[in-house]
Amino acid sequence: MINEVQFQNELQLLIFNAIREDVGTGDYSSLACIPADAQGKAKLLVKEDGIIGGVAFAKMIFNYVDPSLKIETFIEDGTPVKYGDVVFHVSGSSQSILKSERVVLNSMQRMSAIATKTNQYVQLLEGTNTKILDTRKTTPNFRVAEKWAVKIGGGENHRFALYDMIMLKDNHIDFAGGITLAIAKTQAYLKENKLDLKIIVEARSLDEIREILQSDGVFRILIDNFNYEDTKKAVALIGDKCQTESSGNINEKTIREYALCGVDYISSGALTHSVYNMDLSLKAL
Repeated sequence: MINEVQFQNELQLLIFNAIREDVGTGDYSSLACIPADAQGKAKLLVKEDGIIGGVAFAKMIFNYVDPSLKIETFIEDGTPVKYGDVVFHVSGSSQSILKSERVVLNSMQRMSAIATKTNQYVQLLEGTNTKILDTRKTTPNFRVAEKWAVKIGGGENHRFALYDMIMLKDNHIDFAGGITLAIAKTQAYLKENKLDLKIIVEARSLDEIREILQSDGVFRILIDNFNYEDTKKAVALIGDKCQTESSGNINEKTIREYALCGVDYISSGALTHSVYNMDLSLKAL
């Protein structure tokens, strides 16, 4: 995962582009009918039960638009909320509040939905040693916030992008001429370019797992689209030689059974690509 400096830089870039996209040359609706010196106050209202996410991010957005805006927080990120809860009050320039409103709501609604779904998966894994991971199946230009939301919900982040971890999947393996060649070429490339990156290799069968285990230096084996029985066999084969990760159409009905197979991690694209935004609104006080 990216470091804290990269994380903050990604967030600032996201905010810059979101405000640029939404405000452009000006919020003419507000400029037309709200005096420049008008002061106002609004509340973030919860209209659906779930886990709240994006409170800290909302503060960053408000601060970017207008550092003089003041936020009074009542509910922090990761907290269960119910219909009618008020998460925070924002006060200051009415024009600034209105300029921030849609970016704040779009971000928090999606982040809260992701945090809620992640938390559901975390609860389904309770009592096992398996942890839930996100994937790169995220909304373009919103990945950093979505992965933050996974953490808020109690999950863990997989690699952030293509540059912070090696992941040799089926196409890499096929294009490279096979598993052993793909691993060897990768290790040579990392050494030549003085890169310190962990290597994950995808396996499509038990035979492929046996072949992967013949190479040293593999950090984790991705046990992809295996049934329960073969997953158990894969975990037994791998033992403590490297970490294990299950993936492939795993959902609420199957996740616990895969965890009981003994894998270290389960990765699920559904955490970020199959959620419905939580219903939130920003209402004037």
